Amino acid sequence: MTGNYFADAATLDRLEERGQVALRYCPLPGEAGSGNPNGSARAIAGIFNETKNVLGLMPHPENAIDPFQGSTDGRALFAGLVQALA
Repeated sequence: MTGNYFADAATLDRLEERGQVALRYCPLPGEAGSGNPNGSARAIAGIFNETKNVLGLMPHPENAIDPFQGSTDGRALFAGLVQALA
């Protein structure tokens, strides 16, 4: 598989303990399964660096902001960021 997050157990534990896991994959309400499309360790979809000023993100919400791209599901993330920074 490509595009999934993986690390050894100690690294994953450290990220969890430090609150660096920013986002996880999850199923939509009413859907079965994990919602983890690529087998990412602990369903991690995004992590922060140690100072939490950089976010590494595997899903690509920028590819889902316009109906012409097939989806607007990514818009909510950017709208939330704008609201938080305003």
